[in-house]
Parts: sequence; structure tokens; C-alpha cells
Amino acid sequence: MAEALAGPGTHIIATARTSGALEELDERILRQGGTASLAALDISDTDALRQTCRTVYERWGRLDMLVHAAIHTPPLSPVAHSDQKDLGLAMSVNVKATHELIVCTDPLLKQSEHPVAVFFADACVGRGFHGIYGSSKAAQIALARSWQRETGRIGPKVYIFSPSPMQTASRARFFPGEDPSALAKPDDEAARMVAEFKQDLRR
Repeated sequence: MAEALAGPGTHIIATARTSGALEELDERILRQGGTASLAALDISDTDALRQTCRTVYERWGRLDMLVHAAIHTPPLSPVAHSDQKDLGLAMSVNVKATHELIVCTDPLLKQSEHPVAVFFADACVGRGFHGIYGSSKAAQIALARSWQRETGRIGPKVYIFSPSPMQTASRARFFPGEDPSALAKPDDEAARMVAEFKQDLRR
């Protein structure tokens, strides 16, 4: 999504838990004519998340778009055999951090003329062996849908996309025997979703 949004005149604020992939992303954004700021942080670290939002306010005064793709994917397990530790971590990253992210970015987005927030739903909610992941993901999207309804007139415009199954490391963990060539490429899905909300914003 960061690459799909990058281009001349754009500035991407990219976050991830480690800096290696961020540095590679920075190079690709620069090649497309954009610029980037990189923040290596654990999204479940409330203090770090708040400091990042404070830095955005102090430097730019606003945020035009939020794309929330961070997710914790615990091991697949029958609900009756699932681990409380896995449940706690999934809720911390997928639900509590999402709530804090909305709280922190809402005032920044409201400073933008056409603010947008993007979330991603997942069709595996409710599937067998997906109890911990699915329940935390469902709670995350419930927060996003409530925010969507609350901000319909005042912004930000909240989009909730359901990407096609993609060639990702998380997908490979859940479905190790799956043929990756039958799955969508993340770059193609990102381009499709960006085109969709850009067309909507032009109306």
C-alpha cells in the first residue's frame, strides 16, 4: 500500500517492528519520486505509538491518510486447546493497539481536507482453528466499522477492504500446502484498492 500510494509530491510515514524492511521500502519509495519517514515501533507499545503521533503533529500538523495493516497471527489451534498467552497477544496487537491508533490519529486526520482511513477485513473469521486470530480480527473490524459510521459526515472517510487471498508470509503460515501461484499478488491488490478509494474521493 505504501508503494501504491507513493509518487512525486507524496510523503509516506511507514511503521514496522524492525528497520530492515523499512529501509528497503524507503529506497523503493524514493525511486518512485516520493519521500518517507521511517518509524520502527511495536504498535502494541502505547507510549511509542503516542510519541509517533505527537511527532507527526509537531512536524506536519496533520495526517491525510491512515492505512492500518499491522496484525498478529497466532498459531492455528482448536479453541478448546488454544493458549491464553496467544489470546492476550492477539488482543493486544489486533484490538487494543487498533483502538489506541484510532484515538491518536483521529485528531490528526481531522486537520486534513479529505482525510482517509483504511482497514482490512479477513474472510477467515469464524473458520475452524482460527478462533484466536478470528475473534481478535473481528473485534478490530468492529472498532473500524463503528468509527466509519461515527465519522461519515465529518471525516475521516473510513474504508474497510476485503483483499483477495494473497501471497504473504502470514497466509503461508495458515495454509502451508497452498499453491502460491493461485493467489493474488500484494502489489496488484494494493493498486486495486488504492484505485477504488481514489475514484470514490473524486466523486
